[in-house]
Amino acid sequence: MNRIPAPSLGYSAGLLWLTTLGWILTGHAAKPLRSHIPLPTDWSHNHVIYTQPATEEQARIMGQDPRYWQEVYRRGQSKVLRPEVSAIMAETSAPGPDWSQNLGGTAAPGRGNYPAKFSFSSATANCGSAATPDYVVHTTGVIGSGTQASVVAFDNLYSGCGGTVPSVYWAYNTSGVILTSAVLSLDGSQVAFVQTSGSPAGQAGLVVLKWKASATQTVASPGVPTIVSNALYRTCVAPCMTEVFLHDGNNLAVDDRTSSAFYDYKNDIAWTGGANGWLHKLTGVFLGAPAEVTTGGFPVQVNNGNVLYNPVFDLVSNNVFVGDAGGFLHRVSAAGGPVTNSAQLDFGAGLVAGPVVNGTTGSIYVFASSDGTTSANCANVACAAVYKLPTTFASGSSGSKVQVGTSVALGNTPKPMFIGGFDANYFNSVSGTGNLYVCGATGTNPILYRIPIASATLGTPLAIGTLTTGGGNPACSPVTDFLNPFATGGSAEHLYFSAQNHGLPTACANAGCAMNFLDTPWQASTQFNVGQQILVVQGTAVFIETAIVAGKTGATIPVWPTNPALQTVDGTVTWLSQGPTTFTALSGWTRNHGYGRLAAIFDGTNVQVLPTAGSSGGTTPVWNTTVGGSTVDNTATWLNAGPLPNAALRTAAGTGGIIIDNTVNSGTLAGASQVYFFTLGNQACGTSGSGKCAIQASQSNLQ
Repeated sequence: MNRIPAPSLGYSAGLLWLTTLGWILTGHAAKPLRSHIPLPTDWSHNHVIYTQPATEEQARIMGQDPRYWQEVYRRGQSKVLRPEVSAIMAETSAPGPDWSQNLGGTAAPGRGNYPAKFSFSSATANCGSAATPDYVVHTTGVIGSGTQASVVAFDNLYSGCGGTVPSVYWAYNTSGVILTSAVLSLDGSQVAFVQTSGSPAGQAGLVVLKWKASATQTVASPGVPTIVSNALYRTCVAPCMTEVFLHDGNNLAVDDRTSSAFYDYKNDIAWTGGANGWLHKLTGVFLGAPAEVTTGGFPVQVNNGNVLYNPVFDLVSNNVFVGDAGGFLHRVSAAGGPVTNSAQLDFGAGLVAGPVVNGTTGSIYVFASSDGTTSANCANVACAAVYKLPTTFASGSSGSKVQVGTSVALGNTPKPMFIGGFDANYFNSVSGTGNLYVCGATGTNPILYRIPIASATLGTPLAIGTLTTGGGNPACSPVTDFLNPFATGGSAEHLYFSAQNHGLPTACANAGCAMNFLDTPWQASTQFNVGQQILVVQGTAVFIETAIVAGKTGATIPVWPTNPALQTVDGTVTWLSQGPTTFTALSGWTRNHGYGRLAAIFDGTNVQVLPTAGSSGGTTPVWNTTVGGSTVDNTATWLNAGPLPNAALRTAAGTGGIIIDNTVNSGTLAGASQVYFFTLGNQACGTSGSGKCAIQASQSNLQ
């Protein structure tokens, strides 16, 4: 499988129509389709998604949203990289990130937040020596001072760059505390975020910042941008910033420590929520004079008392969707008008993550820590749940839901529930058919669940595996899915997420743990190469199949054996089963041991399976490293079934949201396609001291 499956006829026609008219995302005017475009990636890109448009009219509407084209480039750009050592390592390896930088001794960037990554060209990785180097932005979660940056950017990001990797690109004290995620302008020259200032106390504002590269600024020695009025910001000389202070309907100051700004690239509008249920609309953010809208019903109080979390704007329906601490989802017309409130969906921690909106199917996905029921499915207490509502939901609607593990007894507060990740089958479909992976069980040890979706209808969830053991019931991070259609040997798809403590993988040593997990799906009539692996779900069994003979799959999915070492002929492909998969490491090889038929072990690099019973020898054999190859070990003959499907990296208290950056063409320098996140706990950050760390790590199995 060496390419994304062919899109539908409707999508092809729509894309051709759009290309002919020259609609593309550079600036806000029609431009010809290009392969080299700037590409921002921040928290919001996991919350607005598109499946394939079914009609030309739908394609026309979606084509007006730069986010649609950004998604097209992320999921379809060639991604062949030079081989490099993976830093999210296999189970028994000694893990270590590509780099790790201290965000400050008291930094607290927040568990639901994300870094923001900017690539100045979607086809080229730029080091610090370039005129416009790629960079990643982190908010630190502590008030800025002369010795502590409130926001910092790193450049010279990649292992193939010369000099210091990474370098501080710029760092600023913006005289406030930023407890949410930053967003980026389309050309990368500006950054926006909500901060709370000390004067007046509790006053929140949207900061819009023009940065300038610096050779002297550091996290502990930040610069101070020139502060200008909103009207003068457009012409100010970088580094400079302006702040649009937020107000309620009575023009009184309001705070925002819970809601990131969402940026509408097409209309140059930002949306943010915050205290007392107020939703704010700001215009002229990156292209004009930034200002809060105070007419047409804005700012609008969608509830009275509950804080708001991240708002999400859907260009197709022209609505903003925002959840609150009381567990309600609200729909607000971007043009103003009445607010539509859902039924209460979350009875625990609140809708802390913000919804995920699919503009193609008109679907909203909401992630609830507790559904407020007493369910036999969840030990007779409440369940964590995923809801699906239409973008036109009526007042009091709760849509449909599926339950994903035990929450806690009513009256107690579970861990928060963050968003899940959708697989490539879902994105490549017209109707919204595929799988959603989510970290559930908010009242116990967290569990990774797979929710099948057929034509935007939620199916029965299946537990893939428990992620932690021990006590404390640690929380999970958001889940990010990533498809690399040009990995070595063929396509590979992984999920990325973390647990705060008690991580099961050996590499995490029962501590906080960043993890990935293979979720490449089987596809009909598709070429698979030797070594490619797929995740197979059959009934309640979950296991990995590895291709040992290349070929094209059949028209219908085969009946799979669930035991290891058994083979399946599928069209002209031959698969070898690794057997059931979990996040607990397989046992290693043991000398002079009698192994039964269908045994499986981990040799330190690959899974070895035994088709027939036998006894091992007295010394470790030289393992055959070729997938499908055999190793004679006394009377046992092992078959190489490929690497483990999961990998891990120890991270103190887990991570915030994970950004996947993989948009460069073949021939780029090493290390140019990576994973970015920050730790929630203090640990050693490379050579830059101890604290919360900004981290870059390699994508496991991505070469």
